[in-house]
Amino acid sequence: MDSRNAIEVRNVYKKFKIEYDKSNTLKEKMIFWKKGKVEYHEVLKDISLNIKKGETVALIGTNGSGKSTLLKLMTRIIFPNSGTIEKDGKLTSLLELGAGFHPDFTGRENIYFNASIFGLTRKEIDNRINEIIDFSELGEFIDNPIRTYSSGMYMRLAFSVAINVDADILLIDEILAVGDQHFQEKCFAKLKELRDSGKTIVIVSHSLDTVKKLCHRAIWIYKGEFRLDGDPVYVIDEYLKQVALDHKEEKKKEIEKGGHPYKGIVFIDNPKDVAKISKKKEKLFVAGWQLSDLETAKLNVYFDNDLVEIQREPREDVYETYQESFPGILNKDTIGWHGKVTLKDKTVGKHRIYVECIEPDGYKLSEKEIEIDIVEEE
Repeated sequence: MDSRNAIEVRNVYKKFKIEYDKSNTLKEKMIFWKKGKVEYHEVLKDISLNIKKGETVALIGTNGSGKSTLLKLMTRIIFPNSGTIEKDGKLTSLLELGAGFHPDFTGRENIYFNASIFGLTRKEIDNRINEIIDFSELGEFIDNPIRTYSSGMYMRLAFSVAINVDADILLIDEILAVGDQHFQEKCFAKLKELRDSGKTIVIVSHSLDTVKKLCHRAIWIYKGEFRLDGDPVYVIDEYLKQVALDHKEEKKKEIEKGGHPYKGIVFIDNPKDVAKISKKKEKLFVAGWQLSDLETAKLNVYFDNDLVEIQREPREDVYETYQESFPGILNKDTIGWHGKVTLKDKTVGKHRIYVECIEPDGYKLSEKEIEIDIVEEE
């Protein structure tokens, strides 16, 4: 093994055996003919890669691509059918937070149980327990049985233990969304601190923005095979292009079956619902945003029954929020829309603003309606 590497993966294959229930009677064999059948699902195919010491590397790919399986092979929770995985340094994993917790013991007692699973001695835990408790922000709840904890408190305690083990190599699988927004930011800051201190970190994540901010490299696994390795921005861009292509193929198949598989979202930012609008303004500015995974989706904006002429505009904020839900599909420069309504010919009273996102054949993907009140004066 190269002394510069923390992890070396060489020609790894992994498959899982799927065995259906065995038929016990002739009737079962005739009706449930699949019973007793054995299938093999190949999850990883000839994976080879190096993780250098001090690197923070992301494994990206769609669900079922084999990312988490590869991470579990690195931890030796499971083993490859062929190939080798070697590591150099103390390793800890954040795969199943809270494994080893007992509901009837207090948070403090469970810290000792859980930290010992990670290989810490009693003395080492004694030296770190205050730091673990402070990081979890559980305060006086630390001496309550954890069966009384909320799910957020439970996960915060588990993350706090795992992150304070002081290992050379840290493996993380989709557990960065722990607790509320404040605690998530705290976890992210802690990971940056570990990265900057020279720890080796391997992350499986669908949070592509986190990958770009935190990682030195991204490795793309596609249908169990190594596809690309390099700068996170470039690798993610290529990954999203493939996701968009796959998405189109899936939609075509759904359409052939007679379904309406596309989705859309519309929103009105201005004016607000039930707002009072003075007729003296003469012009009413209407604006919002629209998303769809159908490129030919049409947006219509109505004031009462009159179609409003709109223009498209960039919405970086909406793009950042939804890029993971619409991977490889969104154009951030055309997400937003705005238009103007002349008020001088509108009557005083209640009016409707209605927005719809529709397919070319008229099928409605999404809609939004608000009511405003035009008044003589503000």
